[in-house]
Amino acid sequence: MNSDYIKIIRPKRGLVNINFKELWQYRELFWFLALRDILVKYKQAVIGIIWAIIQPILTMIIFSVIFGSLAKLPSDGVPYPIMIYVALLPWHFFANSMTASSQSVVGNSALLTKIYFPRLIIPTSAVISGVIDFCISFLVLIGMMIWFHVVPTGNVVFLPLFLLLAFSTALAIGFWLSALNVEFRDVIYTIPFLVQAGQYLSPVAYSSSIVPGKWKLLYSLNPMAGVIDGFRWCLLGSVAPNWTSIAISSVSVFFLFVSGLFYFRKMERTFADII
Repeated sequence: MNSDYIKIIRPKRGLVNINFKELWQYRELFWFLALRDILVKYKQAVIGIIWAIIQPILTMIIFSVIFGSLAKLPSDGVPYPIMIYVALLPWHFFANSMTASSQSVVGNSALLTKIYFPRLIIPTSAVISGVIDFCISFLVLIGMMIWFHVVPTGNVVFLPLFLLLAFSTALAIGFWLSALNVEFRDVIYTIPFLVQAGQYLSPVAYSSSIVPGKWKLLYSLNPMAGVIDGFRWCLLGSVAPNWTSIAISSVSVFFLFVSGLFYFRKMERTFADII
């Protein structure tokens, strides 16, 4: 065989071994997988895109009745329903994206065993599919803000930074769980529990102002706590988030991201064999 047609693929040396040039070369595959996930998600649903609206609205109604009307928890000076809905925007984006990313490697097993491409593309492209749901839910939020006469402040310009933090959190956990799910298939059954528990451990149905001061540091280790507080600050002009807590949340996301990336890269060598 002519050596001109032989391409030798060698892993890049380094702590995490990321070949960014190679990832860029496969960008079309990345967008193809992301678009495929989006089309399949809505094509297989009975009510299609409406589910992206119904899910957060129903959750908002239930939480408003339980925590707002019955428990009478504080809402930081804004209507309780919109306080909850603003928190549900990043939370549902995180939960849906993380779940899709966690299942992505096993879900693409046929592709993994046939051709070579950077495996990092799979969990990363899966997170993108959650952006569509986020945009649809955001349109509903605009209608709610008009209804409740809530005007966003200039802080809204910082919203993309908190969305990026939510994206990074979903991807970081997705790296860990997608790699673990290849070797331990029962990992997938723990994800609904993690999502449900995380929803109550994050200030979705309540304001983080009710968290006792002695628990603030530990509470800040939850990256989504900082994201949700940031969303409320940006969109509702509520009390500014504790920037020390935001910094701690960002550091914890960085640690999760780097460690998840390292673990994924370490385990991807055996993906095709195990699957």
